[in-house]
Amino acid sequence: MKHILAFLLFLPLLLPAQECEKKYIPYGMIRNMPLFTDQLKATLDFPLAWGNSEITDFPTWRETARHRLIACFDNLPPVGEFAPEVLETEQREGYEARKILFNLTDWYRIPAYLLVPEGEGPFPAIIMLHDHGAKFSIGKEKMVKPFGVPREVIVDAEEWSVRCYDSLFTGDYYARNGYVVLAIDALFWSERGQKEGVDYDGQQALASNLMQMGMSWGGLITFDDIQSAEFLATLPEVDEEKIGALGFSMGGHRAWMLSAASDRVKASAALCWMNTTDSLMTFTNNQNKGGSAYSMLIPGIRKYLDYPHVASIACPKPALFFNGIHDKLFPVEGAREAFRIMENVWESQGAGDKLVTKLWDLPHFFSKEMHEETLQFFNRLFKE
Repeated sequence: MKHILAFLLFLPLLLPAQECEKKYIPYGMIRNMPLFTDQLKATLDFPLAWGNSEITDFPTWRETARHRLIACFDNLPPVGEFAPEVLETEQREGYEARKILFNLTDWYRIPAYLLVPEGEGPFPAIIMLHDHGAKFSIGKEKMVKPFGVPREVIVDAEEWSVRCYDSLFTGDYYARNGYVVLAIDALFWSERGQKEGVDYDGQQALASNLMQMGMSWGGLITFDDIQSAEFLATLPEVDEEKIGALGFSMGGHRAWMLSAASDRVKASAALCWMNTTDSLMTFTNNQNKGGSAYSMLIPGIRKYLDYPHVASIACPKPALFFNGIHDKLFPVEGAREAFRIMENVWESQGAGDKLVTKLWDLPHFFSKEMHEETLQFFNRLFKE
């Protein structure tokens, strides 16, 4: 017996070299990613995706997938009366800009910009969802030209509009074209930022602290956007059957997440945020650096659904997705694959004409031409 035990103990030493050489590497990570990244990604078979799921009735699948998504948000705040009040107004060409306060949930009252066109309502409305950009001193001010604020905020906003939005304030652009516009700050930006001031590393601390208390930052951002849509539908100036969501970069993620999570939103336009986990989770992609990624992560959802699968919960509602061929944040092969997945879902429901996907010869940027095409998209739905 002793001889058998000794043989088993030394058996690894007798194995061929090629069997042993993969047993040990003197480090466990490369560029913030574990060495077993490929093996981990291979386990993600997304069993709840449409076409993978055992559920074959689309409305039932949609309800089930949405329930799973929202369950992953975790420990959401209670909601009650919105109780809005107008703080300031400014008359602009063809519309009024209002600075308002309202109760987004029972736990916090927030500021927002509300733009209301002149004339007889109710009007179609767009929730304008600001980007991330590692620029936290402004949030809603990226979408709506600010007023009644210090000069440095106006300068920040104007410079950002040039850098990312081709010198446009997207919210004002839509208000001039007859839409009510609502823009809020996501938690961590502008007037919902940190009392002590802007701190990039504070993102990870916030996400960690929320997680310690059973809540996710990414889930809370989407929940706040859901509540924004609910608030917008209560306004007499708004046609509640004609509410859309639009955003660029992180705002694009917020737009398709909102449309997936709530049917209060009837259509969405997502600019420069759609891809697959396989293409994003590489050793070189920006997404693997943590920090900023926390604002767009929903704990546990990848065990069930990939990004385009989640976006497909919105089907058969109209949806628009634009990405840039030269976008270094979102690899073009991942965008193409995500578009293919979503196109298959919309086509399967006889709604292929309601999904718009397009790759632009651009980097990570929301150009004037993109603005024009997204406006035409919403006009066809809400004005014709």
